[in-house]
Amino acid sequence: MKLSEKIIELRKANGMTQEEFASKCNVSRQSVSKWEADIALPETEKLLMLGELFRVSMDILLKDDLTLSEVKEVHSCGNNAIQGKKQEVYEGVLIKESVTDDAIIDLLNVHKIELWNTGEKPKYWTVLFFTSDKKNFPEQVSKVMRTAPDNGGNWFVDFKSGNKKYIVFKDKILKYQIGNQTEKDYVCSECRKMGINDGEMNWSE
Repeated sequence: MKLSEKIIELRKANGMTQEEFASKCNVSRQSVSKWEADIALPETEKLLMLGELFRVSMDILLKDDLTLSEVKEVHSCGNNAIQGKKQEVYEGVLIKESVTDDAIIDLLNVHKIELWNTGEKPKYWTVLFFTSDKKNFPEQVSKVMRTAPDNGGNWFVDFKSGNKKYIVFKDKILKYQIGNQTEKDYVCSECRKMGINDGEMNWSE
């Protein structure tokens, strides 16, 4: 079942028109129409909102081979739609060439893929924009990050979950609260010890 079909089923199961659904999720009716017609995909932020609104996982929403086993009625969007403990969701960018085992990609919901021209060797990097709701994702990706001591540094992946930023190397997980400069300075100091220059630390928050 495609994402577009799941959106239709979830919306109708909750008795919403396209206009009502669009209003709850702060988008235009035209955007909802494009999602349901499989013309456009919701942005990552909106996908997370849909998961919260209908209380379904990113896996259920994004993987065509998974179907909706249960539809729950909800009446609000965003944080108000969450009952109980919110499931942790990681969001970031992973360079495929930075890992030693492609099986890690099975833990990702990939929303966009880009090729970046490095001007070096390899000439291109495969860049995956992802979310993951796997609880132990930081530990799992840390196991497969590539090391490159001969080139003066190591590969890392950066991602965030809520207000927490992660910088993950091979067997080393660094993290800080976004907005806490003391914690960030410590993480940057540790990154320098790993051979990362300041220009490489302009990660998004």
